[in-house]
Amino acid sequence: MKVLFLTNEYPPHIYGGAGVHVGYLSRELAKMMPVEVRCFGDQRIEEANLTVTGYEVDTSDFSCPKPLRSVFGAVRRCTDFNTANIDADLVHCHTWYSHFGGILAKKNYGIPLVITVHSLEPLRPWKREQLAGGYDFSLWIEKTALEMADAIIAVSRETKDDIERLFDVAPARVHVIHNGIDLQQYRKVDSTSALKHYGIDPNIPYLLFVGRITRQKGFQHLLRAIPFMNHGFQIVLCAAAPDTPEMAEEMKTAVERAKAQRPGVIWINEMVDHEGRLIRADKPRKIRARSRRAHQSANERSTTTRRIRQSRAQTSRRKLQLDVNRTKNESTL
Repeated sequence: MKVLFLTNEYPPHIYGGAGVHVGYLSRELAKMMPVEVRCFGDQRIEEANLTVTGYEVDTSDFSCPKPLRSVFGAVRRCTDFNTANIDADLVHCHTWYSHFGGILAKKNYGIPLVITVHSLEPLRPWKREQLAGGYDFSLWIEKTALEMADAIIAVSRETKDDIERLFDVAPARVHVIHNGIDLQQYRKVDSTSALKHYGIDPNIPYLLFVGRITRQKGFQHLLRAIPFMNHGFQIVLCAAAPDTPEMAEEMKTAVERAKAQRPGVIWINEMVDHEGRLIRADKPRKIRARSRRAHQSANERSTTTRRIRQSRAQTSRRKLQLDVNRTKNESTL
């Protein structure tokens, strides 16, 4: 059996968790079967069972509004994914950018379509800020792809619930497979050299934010809260890959304001690969030490809120039942 992955991100050209996930998944799966990856970029990798090919697109001749260039660029790449012959037994897509390619592969090559859902467009209305009218296209292509997929992988139980609530999808086709990590890479270390390199005092606790500069990650709420925080700890912001230039400027202005209001605010704006090599100066280097973690996406916050409400409702029902039982007992007496 051979699997074809279609994805926007793939190492070293990654800006979010989906790209990291596909990188790990393809390498692990290649230990068991042939895996081919077609992605956005200039990647060229051939090693044992793994083949990676990046597809570039020249948008310099696009006269459409700037926010739509990434949308039409995705459609063009997805078409290119399919004009190169596909000999895989299954196509597996990640994020809406690759969904059109998956639809074409399923329809034209007659192979099953599998989609991993990392996030859902209806739950990200702020994407219109980045894509303008292209957000309506991303909503449509995601819905179309999910409702025709042979199988859907949800990264959590809550994501599965959202898929079944928002789309016409049979529950039996949605499977929960949590994201994993490479235990050889993600392990406890004692060195504090990276902390010192970025001016973080390893002897003082710090609040840590890790995420892209996007509304989904809630960076704007954290930055607005900084003036109200105690000065007894540092605030480390590992934040990069802004959705828009305007969002990048918003982040820069907010960080400068926060630094003027209190000491110990550190913004790390670099990115390195898994071997520690600098890729570009807009995403964080990994750091290790004791921290208070302050990063929860909007989807995760929504899930947490639902759980709290469910718990309160259950508590209220139990209290009501106790009151009823107490009344019955008093009547009997």
